[in-house]
Amino acid sequence: MLERSNAVTIHEAPLTLVGNEIKVGDKAPDFEVIDNGLSPAKLSSYAGKIVVVLPVPSLDTPVCDLETRKFNQEAAKLGERVVVLTVSMDLPFAQKRWCGAAGVSNVTTLSDHRQANFGSAYGLLIKELRLLARAVLVVDQRGIIRYFELVKEVTNEPDYAAALKAVNQCLAG
Repeated sequence: MLERSNAVTIHEAPLTLVGNEIKVGDKAPDFEVIDNGLSPAKLSSYAGKIVVVLPVPSLDTPVCDLETRKFNQEAAKLGERVVVLTVSMDLPFAQKRWCGAAGVSNVTTLSDHRQANFGSAYGLLIKELRLLARAVLVVDQRGIIRYFELVKEVTNEPDYAAALKAVNQCLAG
């Protein structure tokens, strides 16, 4: 499998990403992860919707917590044509607990812990930590990636405004 050294950093320490690199204009690879009820979930389950995918290292870290809460607030304003998914390596039980404690109900949390299927398909699996790199993807109704931001320093927040602009462009198109 493809490896990209120094693709991201954590506290400025270089890390390797595993999997094929994706880019805007690509067909979004399907993936299979686990939902909070331990059932399989796939990107293809959301066909016809605009899907915002938020890979994060762990919901139990301050930046991931903040990011998911912010997108939860934004998701409430976007309407039924948009689905927001946070994907992490956290166990589904931990994700469910976190959502309950955080009052997050507009974002669906999904776990990639079993096979790292999402992380490998999107080139976002951190080899050294077996966690996901922080990124934001916007996939349009036809399954095409319309926005992709890989956050180079994993402890930084993404560009919320740019991601939401991409979502609104998909809604308008």
